Amino acid sequence: MTPPEAPAAQAGNTPPAVSVCLETLRKRSDFLAAARAKRQGMPGMMVQGRDRGDAEGTIRVGYTCSKKVGNAVARNRAKRRLREVARKVLPTEGRAGWDYVLIGRAEATAARDFEALLRDLRHALEKLHGAP
Repeated sequence: MTPPEAPAAQAGNTPPAVSVCLETLRKRSDFLAAARAKRQGMPGMMVQGRDRGDAEGTIRVGYTCSKKVGNAVARNRAKRRLREVARKVLPTEGRAGWDYVLIGRAEATAARDFEALLRDLRHALEKLHGAP
């Protein structure tokens, strides 16, 4: 039931079902495997990408920020921003069957303009997918 003060839903304006195509990396072995694969540094983040080579059609993504980023509050803020950037970009520009790890940069991820972070991730994905 919709509350009376809620705006009426507009047809055709629904966001993509992100939870269906994105999974979160949780195992250390997955992070280590991504670390051995391709990587692309950007001003706002480092992106590591790896083709799993399996038939599973999901995109898996992990997030990490070291203590160089700052205290726990700063690291969590940076990871929240990375999660939102991944949620907006990876469903359309990521490849199924790939693992991605987004690594926050000290004093850059949390302070960088959000649109610039989106551009950073898009550019990093182009480089990762285009490189032989």
